[in-house]
Amino acid sequence: MNKDDNQNTEKSFSLNQESPFQKAEGILKDSGKFVGDTTKEAIKKTIEVEKGGVKIAENAVYKVSEVPPLRQAKHFWQGLGPGLTTGAADDDPSGVGTYSQTGAQYGFQLLWLAPLTFPLMAIIQEMCARIGLVTGRGLAANIKKHFSKKVLYVVAILVLLANSFNIGADLGAMAKSTQLLFPGMPFWLLVVGFVVISLFLQIFVSYQKYARYLKYLALILLVYIFSAFVIKGFPWVEVLKSTFTPSLTFSKEQIILICGILGTTISPYLFFWETSQEVEEKVSSGRTTIASRQEVQKKEIRKMRIDVWTGMLFSNLVMFFIVAVCAATLFKSGIHNIGTASDAAMALKPLAGHYAFLLFALGIIGTGLLAIPILAGSASYAVSESFGWKEGLYLRFRQGIYFYGVIIFSMLIGLVMNFVGINPIKALIYAAVANGLVAPLILVLIVIIANNEKIMNSHHNSPTLKFIGWAIVGLMIVAGAATLISFF
Repeated sequence: MNKDDNQNTEKSFSLNQESPFQKAEGILKDSGKFVGDTTKEAIKKTIEVEKGGVKIAENAVYKVSEVPPLRQAKHFWQGLGPGLTTGAADDDPSGVGTYSQTGAQYGFQLLWLAPLTFPLMAIIQEMCARIGLVTGRGLAANIKKHFSKKVLYVVAILVLLANSFNIGADLGAMAKSTQLLFPGMPFWLLVVGFVVISLFLQIFVSYQKYARYLKYLALILLVYIFSAFVIKGFPWVEVLKSTFTPSLTFSKEQIILICGILGTTISPYLFFWETSQEVEEKVSSGRTTIASRQEVQKKEIRKMRIDVWTGMLFSNLVMFFIVAVCAATLFKSGIHNIGTASDAAMALKPLAGHYAFLLFALGIIGTGLLAIPILAGSASYAVSESFGWKEGLYLRFRQGIYFYGVIIFSMLIGLVMNFVGINPIKALIYAAVANGLVAPLILVLIVIIANNEKIMNSHHNSPTLKFIGWAIVGLMIVAGAATLISFF
């Protein structure tokens, strides 16, 4: 071995450590003798082994410490899936309208609802995801197996109606927002175009590609966060203070709005979508039988938790910034009544500048393209599983004709609503009533299933989660009752 090799080997150690050659030389000197070729060969072997071990250690340290942040971010992004898209779909155009009205009507007063609803929403969605992972079935299929079919049929029909009304309102909001950017485009063409795009994605695009599109489409929600940073003199101190200081006026209008926010964030269509998408993920990986889908490893649970909590945090951050932006602009300028999400975008233009207006309008279009397929898909999962039809976006059209038929039916109801004189705001009210009726009932079933050790095995709810789950059920029952009472 030459001198340069010896120097390179010594550089791989710290200043306080000896190189393999130094160690070997010390051993020989201590022994007081140099023996024949056999001993020298043994020493060489020892040095080679030590050098190999050092090289492995160096490579391991490199892998841990030298992985670029972008590569780490890419790995994290690849681990996200159903949780992210479910959370993003929660901020659909009707949700944007509700949050905009909250900020315009009450300023920063109700900002604390964002951090409050985040853990509630995440805990329920995690239960749904865990049910899908452990049982290998969608939520409706689990309800059908363990409860009365009559209960399931009522739930499925209400979800279908509520989602169809919501689709209609979202289609109208997307068309109106597009007209803000391109005034010459006809309303009917935009509505039909959005329906065609949504149906094409669900029916003719493979699940792997479709899921990837939804993930990237979820990033459109970042525009609502960016909009806060393009407003000059944004009151960050006041925003932070209101975030951690709960305030209520206990007026009828405010109670209804709070109930609407709870119904928007903890909504039935999210329950069905989350559970079924966890099953879809397993099917797409080749686990097509119930037995194989019911096999679950701890790493799958950990991955699911990261996905769900990230998605729900993302969703509530968007909600937070929509309320804050509308409070900082509309409320402070005396504009206290916002009918739709597109109204909010239009009102922002003279107050927050062209960029905030543009971002807001683009956000409404993007969230609609994300949410509408999920609204239609979740309704179809609920109905198809209730009646035992083949279901899943991984199916070809001929294989899942009833499943895709429900999606088409739901989309057509939403389409027709925009041409028969039904007010989109009233449609959302009807959807809110339906959700107010069905959400507490579904939540009771979810918590019972997630608590059951026979169904969930070792992945059932802990005592703490059981308590929190029933507390959320109680809260949603109160919210649902208040929503219903407000209409009489």
